[in-house]
Amino acid sequence: MWANFIASHPKFKEAELPEAFYFHDNEKDADRLASLVVNGKKRASSGLYVWYEEANADLPMIGTKSIVTDFDGTARAIIEIKKVDTIPFNKISGTYAEMDMGTSIAPLQKWKKAHWTFFKGALEQSGAQASEEMLVVCETFEKIWPKDE
Repeated sequence: MWANFIASHPKFKEAELPEAFYFHDNEKDADRLASLVVNGKKRASSGLYVWYEEANADLPMIGTKSIVTDFDGTARAIIEIKKVDTIPFNKISGTYAEMDMGTSIAPLQKWKKAHWTFFKGALEQSGAQASEEMLVVCETFEKIWPKDE
C-alpha cells in the first residue's frame, strides 16, 4: 500500500514507512473500524492522556501519517493526523463522537458507552480509576489513501 501511495505522491519517496496499527483490541472491532476508515466514516480516534504520561511519550503530531490495518495486519488505508486536542471525557462533543464512531445515530451516547467501558477496563488493569474528568487525547484524521473512486 505504501509503495502505491509513493508512486502516486513522489514527493514522499524519501519518507519513512509509517507506523501500522489496528484500532481496538479484538478482531471484530478492529476489522469493523478499519472498514469505517476506508469508507470515510471514521475520521477520529481517542486515547487516554495518562497513557502518554505513563509511556513518557509525545502526543500525536499533526501531519503524522499511519497505516491502518485489519486485525490480521492487512493494510487497509493511510491516514494523516489533522488535529489533536486534549479534552475531559465529560466534555466530548457530539460532532467529535460522530467522527470517532463513524455513525450519525446517537454518536455521543455510543461514544461514551464504548469508551467508558474500554477506558475503565484499561485503567483498572493498572490500578487506576476512570473519572468523568479523565483527559482524552482526541485525534482527527483524514484518509489519504486509497483515494475514493
